[in-house]
Amino acid sequence: MMPDLIEQATQQTVISVAELNRLARTAVERNVPLLWVAGEISNFKRYDSGHCYFTLKDESAQVDAVMFRHKAQHLDWAPENGLQVEVRATATVYEARGKFQLIVDAMRRAGLGALYAAFEKLKAKLEKEGLFDPALKRELPLFPRAVGVVTSPQAAALRDVITALRRRMPGISVIIYPTPVQGEGAGAKIADAIALAGTRAECDVLIVCRGGGSIEDLWAYNEEVVARAIRACPVPVVSGVGHETDFTIADFAADVRAPTPTAAAELVSPDGVKLKRDVALYGQQLSRVFARSIEDRMQRLDFLSRRLTHPGERIRNQVIHLQHLGSRLRGAWGRGTDEQLWQLRDAGQRLRAAAPDPGALLQQQQELARRLRGAVREHMTAATERVTGIRAHLLHLNPQRVLERGYSITETVDGEIIRDSAQLTESQDLKVTLGKGWAGVRVRRTD
Repeated sequence: MMPDLIEQATQQTVISVAELNRLARTAVERNVPLLWVAGEISNFKRYDSGHCYFTLKDESAQVDAVMFRHKAQHLDWAPENGLQVEVRATATVYEARGKFQLIVDAMRRAGLGALYAAFEKLKAKLEKEGLFDPALKRELPLFPRAVGVVTSPQAAALRDVITALRRRMPGISVIIYPTPVQGEGAGAKIADAIALAGTRAECDVLIVCRGGGSIEDLWAYNEEVVARAIRACPVPVVSGVGHETDFTIADFAADVRAPTPTAAAELVSPDGVKLKRDVALYGQQLSRVFARSIEDRMQRLDFLSRRLTHPGERIRNQVIHLQHLGSRLRGAWGRGTDEQLWQLRDAGQRLRAAAPDPGALLQQQQELARRLRGAVREHMTAATERVTGIRAHLLHLNPQRVLERGYSITETVDGEIIRDSAQLTESQDLKVTLGKGWAGVRVRRTD
């Protein structure tokens, strides 16, 4: 498309300013890729819309830049004039003013690129060594007696941790291992504090924490010495460095990573309120189990006591039972004899009723023969009358009878019946059928 636009422009005598700017924008966007540009911020202004406009300059040149709100809202620091920054941007031309500018996609303070590269390099190295292997991660104790905290005594993160521990489990001892959390040599001092906590063995779990900040502020926790100290510590280590979006090498080396220092305190301490509630619930359940067990045993005792009877009472009951059984036996014997007698009488009556009577059977046979002869006669009479009626009807319809009364049938030699003189022609031979016999005739005239 680009060569076509340029060829079209060169073939025209005159092009408009809008067309020229459009050609320039197309040429720039097609040929300049997305890239990082370093420079100093000047003329910075953030509008109410959230869009940021500024100039990026160095010793010999400058370029206008814009960072729209949906990109600027992800910055965790405030850009200002005079700062050295690196921006990831797309070069373009603002057609309305014909102004060359950068559309900024991301911005970081100068030098952060080297820090990120160092972070990724160290992370890859330690990961290759197996320092972050999930198999090395240790379980946190369910009910620690003492919790160690490696941080600065002046840090707000320490107050958050202590507050969370006192709220959840006031009985847990807190041992602080003070150390600087940023600045020159902070990484080595943090590693020394972790090693000291492991040597003293005063706590069951160790929290390494500090509040949020920039990547430079958190860099002490990205040093190799801290990562190795965490893995060498004999007690489980929880990393609670920065905010939820901050990740450091210490997070990967620790047994558990918490998004914040407060979350780290919650991970290492049981919830006292919940424990009390659970203990009360289990106590109630245990009481109910004991109560049901006692009630079951009381019922069983009552049942067994009812089964305990005096031997004399048992003998009397058995004698009464035997007498009852004898009475039932005699009654059953008598009822059985009576029932058999009744069955015998009933069978005799049924046998007598089923015996044949020859006289009655002979009389019944004679009656059936008489009825059969009568039915045959009636049937023959009805059939004769029906045949007679049909014969009379057929005789009435017989055309021969019509001819016998003086009528005749005239037809051509082909057998066609003549019903109209229009069917005839002169000298035509015809056949006339009479009541008796037939005659051949020839037509002499028709009318």
